[in-house]
Amino acid sequence: MNRSCTVRALLFTFLLPVGLATAQDLDVQAAADAIEPKVIEWRRDFHENPELSNREFRTAGVIAAHLESLGIEVQTGVAHTGVVGILRGASDGPVVGLRADMDGLPVVERGDLPFKSEITTTYRGQEVGVMHACGHDTHMAILMGVAEILAADRDQFRGTVKFLFQPAEEGPPEGEEGGAELMVKEGALKNPDVDAIFGLHIWAENDIGTIGYRPRGLMAGVQDFQIKVHGVQAHGSAPWMGIDPVVTAAQIINGLQTIVSRTVQLTRDPAVVTVGSIHGGVRSNIIPEELEMVGTIRTFSDSDKELVHQRIRDVAHGVADAMGARVEVTIPLSTSYPVTFNDPELTARMVPSLERAAGAENVQLIDAVTGAEDFSFFANEVPGLYFFLGGKPLGQAKEDTPSHHTPDFHIDEAGMKLGVKAMLNLTLDYLNGADN
Repeated sequence: MNRSCTVRALLFTFLLPVGLATAQDLDVQAAADAIEPKVIEWRRDFHENPELSNREFRTAGVIAAHLESLGIEVQTGVAHTGVVGILRGASDGPVVGLRADMDGLPVVERGDLPFKSEITTTYRGQEVGVMHACGHDTHMAILMGVAEILAADRDQFRGTVKFLFQPAEEGPPEGEEGGAELMVKEGALKNPDVDAIFGLHIWAENDIGTIGYRPRGLMAGVQDFQIKVHGVQAHGSAPWMGIDPVVTAAQIINGLQTIVSRTVQLTRDPAVVTVGSIHGGVRSNIIPEELEMVGTIRTFSDSDKELVHQRIRDVAHGVADAMGARVEVTIPLSTSYPVTFNDPELTARMVPSLERAAGAENVQLIDAVTGAEDFSFFANEVPGLYFFLGGKPLGQAKEDTPSHHTPDFHIDEAGMKLGVKAMLNLTLDYLNGADN
């Protein structure tokens, strides 16, 4: 893990080659203004045609064709459907990675947008709608705009830009690998080797025109878990003749809630244990033989992760023993992301670049977020900076804003232009060694 390592190319002290521009020299505002209509058009196309994790075939084709049209070297089929673009500047220098995620979610869109998704597909054996309910459509469109601007000005920077369009951020289908973890495994950060990586996430709760960031732990590490409770089936009218897994599960769930409130040192870092799904039984008068529950764990340190995992096992087995039942605990079940960690040196160096994009008053130090991001796999390999881009219409109350992963999720497209400016500033200042 390279969290504490010195950012190699970022801290070069030599003078800029004559003729190379930092973001302070290039008219980033004009470039972002000019590309904005295309960015909006691309976003609407992706929004209308979403695809689930590891199935982003059309999406990948659109991205690859765009990058190829710009004269960017393109690799496809990375981590199943990912696309990597390599743009070389005027001379040798650092290598910057820029990442955007590609997948949609199994959510039926409820809004009335003219580009509303009507796509359906099969997910876990069920017919579902598909929607960009987390803003990945905006991330791709922003990065395509950045790619077009940088490709037109490749003689204005040294080094290399690596565009990483990543599938399956929401997690690969059961039984498959995917996402940033698989991209890293397949060498997406190598040849040329990335020195630092930047990423953004549009955020529906924050006003457009704002950027939120945090050094060190920005987003939680996450693991999902499964608890299977095995009892003895009986008639519902004679519960004493069986061992009830439903009542056992209820006691386990209550016990799990004490892990965070009574075990984790919350003054140091937050933590979450949530049971999100519970299934057991088929009718009212049959005590079932078994029951399954699944949930999610969020922590900000390895020590808290290990503590919470052990306490979940202790609680589940302890309650089951007391009830005469038996449990199987699986952690993780299918998903395990590290903490999304912003390298402190890189963050401190690049915050002025974000402030020039948004205005210093609009760049805010934020609290840690208990959501999770598999950008963390990239940032575990090389120094990374991940930030939040405001997507809420000005004047709209937070409490009236539909959250991510919901049928009514919506962002204001006017916020995307700042994403283009921010990524341009970060890239050019890093590559050309601006003294921030």
